[in-house]
Amino acid sequence: MPVSADFRPITVLPAEVFAENLTTHTAQEQHYARRHQLGGWLRVLLFGGGAAGAWWLFSSGFVLPGLAFVVGVLLAFWGMVRWHAAVGYQREHHRLLAQLNQQELDRLAGKLGGFDAGLRYLDAQHPYAADLDVFGAHSLFQLLNRASTRLGHDWLAGWLLRPALADEVRARQQAAAALAPDLAWTQEWQARARHFPRQHEADPREFSAWLARPDFFQDKAWLKPLLVLLPLLVLASAAAWGLGQGYFWLIGVQVIVSLLNGRLADARNEYAAQALAMHDALRATQAQLALFEDEAAPDWQAPRLRELRATLRAASHGTAATRRLGQLTTVAGLFRGREHPLGALLLNNFLLWDLHAMWQLERWKQHLGPELTTVLEVQAELEALVSLAGWQFANPTYITPELSAGPLAVAAEALGHPLIFAAQRITNDYQTIGYGQTAVITGSNMAGKSTFLRTVGLNMVLALAGGVVCARHLRLSPAQLFSAMRTQDNLAESTSSFYAELKRLKLLLDMSSSELRIKNEELKMTREPAGASFSVPNQEQNLSPKPQVLSPEPESLPVFYLLDEILKGTNSLDRHRGARALLRQLHQRRAAGLISTHDLELAALESEWPGQVRNFSFNSTFSEGEIHFDYHLTPGACQAFNASQLMQLMGIEVE
Repeated sequence: MPVSADFRPITVLPAEVFAENLTTHTAQEQHYARRHQLGGWLRVLLFGGGAAGAWWLFSSGFVLPGLAFVVGVLLAFWGMVRWHAAVGYQREHHRLLAQLNQQELDRLAGKLGGFDAGLRYLDAQHPYAADLDVFGAHSLFQLLNRASTRLGHDWLAGWLLRPALADEVRARQQAAAALAPDLAWTQEWQARARHFPRQHEADPREFSAWLARPDFFQDKAWLKPLLVLLPLLVLASAAAWGLGQGYFWLIGVQVIVSLLNGRLADARNEYAAQALAMHDALRATQAQLALFEDEAAPDWQAPRLRELRATLRAASHGTAATRRLGQLTTVAGLFRGREHPLGALLLNNFLLWDLHAMWQLERWKQHLGPELTTVLEVQAELEALVSLAGWQFANPTYITPELSAGPLAVAAEALGHPLIFAAQRITNDYQTIGYGQTAVITGSNMAGKSTFLRTVGLNMVLALAGGVVCARHLRLSPAQLFSAMRTQDNLAESTSSFYAELKRLKLLLDMSSSELRIKNEELKMTREPAGASFSVPNQEQNLSPKPQVLSPEPESLPVFYLLDEILKGTNSLDRHRGARALLRQLHQRRAAGLISTHDLELAALESEWPGQVRNFSFNSTFSEGEIHFDYHLTPGACQAFNASQLMQLMGIEVE
C-alpha cells in the first residue's frame, strides 16, 4: 500500500498534527466500513442471483448458456471477494492509523497506562534500569517505544539498557533525524505490522535458529520419491474405484500413507508448530520491509539507513528481501490446513500435505535460511529507529545532544525530566568534566534531589541510545551509568535494606575497578585516615586505599554514578565515614557523579577536597503554614531543612 501524502513539517505543533490525523483516519475508517458492509450484501445478492439464474437456465434446457453463466458468476464472485478483502484491509488500516495518532496524543498528555511497560526487561542487578524508571509503570520505555514487533521491542530495550559508543550514537541520531519529519512513512511502518496481532506469540530468533538445524531429509533419501509416488497412487486408486474396479487398491495405499504419517508424526507436528507460530511474524516482517525497499520510499541520506538497505540486498543475494520472505511466508502458510481438522485429514491422507510442506521449507532454507537472522535484525533496528524518530517528531523542542571526546563530560542547560508532564516543567543547569568529580546535593525533604538525579540519568540514557533529550543544550561523553536509589530488603534472601545497599555499592566498585589498567611502577597512593575504610560484604581486603588511574582500558567506558541517600540504613557516624571512604575510592577511578544526601558533614568535603567535590542544594521556604519549593538547583549546601515543619503539618508536635 503506498504511503499517503499527509506529511506535516515539524514546525506544526505535534498535537495538532496528531489530532488532525486522528480525525482524518477515523473518517476514512467509517467510509470503508460502509463500503465493506455494502460489499457483504453484494456478495450475498450475487451468490443468490447466480444460483437462481443458473437453476432457471439449466431447468429450461439452456445447458451451454447455463455453463457460461455459472463461469461468469464465479469469476464475478471471485473479483467481489478480492475487492471486499481489499476494502476490509483499508478499513482496518485506517483504524490502526487512527489508533496510532490517539496513542501519540496520550503520550503527550502523560497517559501511559495503556502502553507496554516492558517489565520483562527489568533486572535487579542492572546498573540503572530499575532506579531510573526505564521500564515499568509510567516509564521511559512506554513513552519512547513505537515498535510493533516483538523483536523491535527487544532491540529498543537493548539500546536503553546499554550505552553506545560515540560513532554508534551519531549514526542513530542521523537516521532518526532523517526519519522523524516523515510522519506518514513512520506511521505506515507501524501500522503494517499491527495487522498481524499473533506475531508476538513466537520469537523470530528461535525460528531462525531452528531453521539452521540439519536438513530433515538429509538421511531420508528414500522419502522424497514416496512424496511424489504415493499421492499419485492414491489418486489413481481412487479413480479406479470410481470406475468400478474395486476399492482394495485404495485401502492398501491408504494404509501405507497412514503408516508413513504416523511414523513421522512428531516431525510433522514440530514443523507445523514452528511454521504456524511464525506465520504472522513473517508476514509482519515482509509488510514492513516491503515499505523500506519500495522504490517510492524516500531517498534518505543518513548513512545508517543506506547501510541497512545494502545489508538487505546482500542478505537476499541482490533480490528484494521481501520477495524471499514472501516465499517463506507462503511455505509456512501451507501448514494452515491443520487449522481445519477435516481438511487436514483429507490433505494428509491423499496428498501427504504436511510432508510436502516440510520438503518445501527445507528447499527454502537452502536459499535464504542462513540469512534470515540478518533480515530480522534489519527489521528490528528499523523498529528501534522509528521509535527514536517518533519520539523526536512528538517533541520538537527537544534537542540532539552533542558528544564530547573529553573525559567524562556532562554539560546541560535547561535540563528537564522527560516523564514530568507539567505545563511549566522546571529545568536546571548542570556541568561536570573529568574523573574524580562528585556533586553533593543537599536539601530538604521533597525539594527535588532524587528527581534531579533521575533527570540527569534519564537524559543520559536517551542521549546514549541515540534519542533527543529534554534540554536546551546537552553535551556529554559516552559513559556507563550507575545508580543506587531504590535498594530494598529481601525477606526470601534474609537481606536487610542496608545489606542490599552495600551489595549495590560493591557492584559500583566492581564496575569501575574492572575497567582499569594500573601501571604499578607509577602508582600514586592516596590513603584514607585510619578507621575510615569502606568495606562491603564478601570482600577479603580493604578497598581503600586505591591508586590513581593512569592507563584506562582503551575501549572501556567510565562510570557516571547517581547515589541517593547512600548508607541511610545505619547511624550518622558510620554513614558519614562510609560515604567518605566510598567517595575517596571513586575519585581514584575513571568515575564521577552525583550524590544526594541530608548529611551536611558530606558537604564539608568541598573545602577538604577542593576541585573534587562541589556542593549544590534544593531549598524550600515555610510561610503561613505552608512549605514552598522552587525545585531549582542552587550552588552551595542547603542551610534550612523542613522535617520539623512537615511533622507539624502532619499533626506531630515538635518541641
